[in-house]
Amino acid sequence: MLSDKTKLVTCTHTSNILGTISDIKAIAATVHTIPGALLCVDAVAYAPHRAIDVQDLGVDFYSFSWYKLYGPHIASLYASSAAQKSLRSLGHFFKSTDGLENKLGMAAANYELTASIPDVCAYLQKTPWEQIAAHEEKLQGILIDYLNSKPEVFKIYGEPVADKSKRVPVISFTVKGRKSKDVVDAIEAKSNFACRWGAFYSNRLAEDVLGLDPVDGVVRVSLLHYNTEEEIKGYVKVLDEVVSQ
Repeated sequence: MLSDKTKLVTCTHTSNILGTISDIKAIAATVHTIPGALLCVDAVAYAPHRAIDVQDLGVDFYSFSWYKLYGPHIASLYASSAAQKSLRSLGHFFKSTDGLENKLGMAAANYELTASIPDVCAYLQKTPWEQIAAHEEKLQGILIDYLNSKPEVFKIYGEPVADKSKRVPVISFTVKGRKSKDVVDAIEAKSNFACRWGAFYSNRLAEDVLGLDPVDGVVRVSLLHYNTEEEIKGYVKVLDEVVSQ
């Protein structure tokens, strides 16, 4: 799809439905074979699960929302020094265009939200990312192994394996013959386990690629490092009771 007319390529580091990890470093290298082409990556579903080195990835723009990393509803955007040259100011015409803040800042920052981010960073610096990935691999393995054990009941979207190099614990599935909403409602009616249903703003992926109803979508289970094996086993027990009815 690339050509000498390509200016910008955008993608997710991890789909918020599939959970599959994209090879961003390889994508960036491919995009940059086109002179002047830039790569922008949405990491909202990836950032809570893995350490990020934007320079190693070779991206031009990289963004995520802090609420996915246990913080406030505020987003961050990285732009490489070279990529910043392609940006034009969104602010007042008389503002300097030096630096990303002056180019994209609309006025003053939201200081109340911004003030919380250093504490989130301090927490993340104390939490070994390798241990997070290993623990989450165990967690998702419990659910994925159960789903794989009943292929006549479940269809998994994304990698059907627990391998931490291939996916993060954003696990989506459908139950054959059942609406995703009905499954989630039944789980939450008989337990305190919470999961979600729908397309999660990925309507084209759900409808055009996966062939799903873009409203009902999938059942999605999102796990993080503070979840326990006992919780996931409990969820599987309730899910099994729901689909057995």
